[in-house]
Amino acid sequence: MHRFVSAAGRAAGRVPASLRGPIVHKAGEIEKELRKGIKKPFTEVIKANIGDAHAMGQRPITFLRQVVALCTYPNLLDSPSFPEDAKKRARRILQGCGGNSLGAYTASQGINCIREDVASYIERRDGGVPADPDNIYLTTGASDGITSILKILVSGGGKSRTGVMIPIPQYPLYSAVISELDAIQVNYYLDEENCWSLDVNELRRSLNEAKAYCNPKVLCIINPGNPTGQVQSRKCIEDVIHFAWEEKLFLLADEVYQDNVYSEGCQFHSFKKVLYEMGPEYSNNVELASFHSTSKGYMGECGYRGGYMEVLNLHPDIKGQLVKLLSVRLCPPVSGQAAMDIVVNPPVPGEESYSQFIKEKESVLNNLAKKAKLAEDMFNKVPGVHCNPLQGALYAFPRIFIPSKAIEEAKAHKMAPDMFYCMKLLEETGICVVPGSGFGQREGTYHFRMTILPQIDKLKILMEKMKDFHIKFLEKYA
Repeated sequence: MHRFVSAAGRAAGRVPASLRGPIVHKAGEIEKELRKGIKKPFTEVIKANIGDAHAMGQRPITFLRQVVALCTYPNLLDSPSFPEDAKKRARRILQGCGGNSLGAYTASQGINCIREDVASYIERRDGGVPADPDNIYLTTGASDGITSILKILVSGGGKSRTGVMIPIPQYPLYSAVISELDAIQVNYYLDEENCWSLDVNELRRSLNEAKAYCNPKVLCIINPGNPTGQVQSRKCIEDVIHFAWEEKLFLLADEVYQDNVYSEGCQFHSFKKVLYEMGPEYSNNVELASFHSTSKGYMGECGYRGGYMEVLNLHPDIKGQLVKLLSVRLCPPVSGQAAMDIVVNPPVPGEESYSQFIKEKESVLNNLAKKAKLAEDMFNKVPGVHCNPLQGALYAFPRIFIPSKAIEEAKAHKMAPDMFYCMKLLEETGICVVPGSGFGQREGTYHFRMTILPQIDKLKILMEKMKDFHIKFLEKYA
């Protein structure tokens, strides 16, 4: 059984420093200089460092904003400007709030009717696999859920300290929280040569080596991948679940990009669905927490901090400790809970908002698919750059060749070579991306992460600028 660890005073999940570190600080300084009229070889800074859709010009989904507006200012329920299906949802959410107000605290686990809607959504998504609202916890974005689960799983000291297996490259939230909790980070490497696939033999190697210095108890999976954009096959997910069952590992499935799948022949399979379809030997025993959010997908509502987690097969005592831990933070933001409700309970055929909703949703996703292909194709035309297919999520993670002279100059500046590269890219083009060293990468390889969220005309300009920069960079340090 996992021991509950008091988390008082620990920082909650947040955007890690590598996404808002020296590069972003420098970008801010350059923006100030541009405002003062200081001449640069560019007129604006393009922040392609973070998956912040609305900041990049993506329009909000009308229906989601209508419902949240109605919940925030219920006087609008009398307005003919709002559709009845939006009013119906807003009334239902408000009835679940104390005093019919979004300003009231909710239960720590979240508003009951929203948890019911999440359970219904999971059942629809997974083809009828049952979901229990009691296993659903509304969270402050997915980050809060991931942090909370790790807090209750980390225990022990010395060689019995909890080890947490994470993919490399990874989303830096994981390494940040593992470090905060004094847990042990256990790396397993995704296979770049095979489209960043996950190989169970690599999981086994990683686990067996880690047993010498810690107690590996948790296995984190990001599907679709961030920063790598791969979408896992059903067979791969089955292999991972079997491995977790065999080794008695607690599975964390980060599925916030589940709506972001672009490549032909790729499909999102939830860990929950595959777990159930593998039969009761697995579905009654493997501990699984899976996470979703309002921040990604077609919604891009990062600022609402809406999310949920579904936690399966948690020991009743540990479940009690989880509820206790969550009660310390009182409740997730209630407007974020309302936004999450619309993600899981959107308009359905026959409702008046359905056609507009579907049009907006498909427009966003079709645009992202075009931009994913554009980024992949343009990167692969640049000498010294290789980019795997962007099967899903919101990022390209190209591998870049950095000449030895540039590596030496980076060392002289006490910088990682890819940090040096990204800093030069920013100073010369105004493009802000995150070096691969912030996510982890195999020794001797260099990458950067770039979001595909800029509007398509801006993305084309950005890609051309990057190409020109890279060619000049190679010539300069040849």
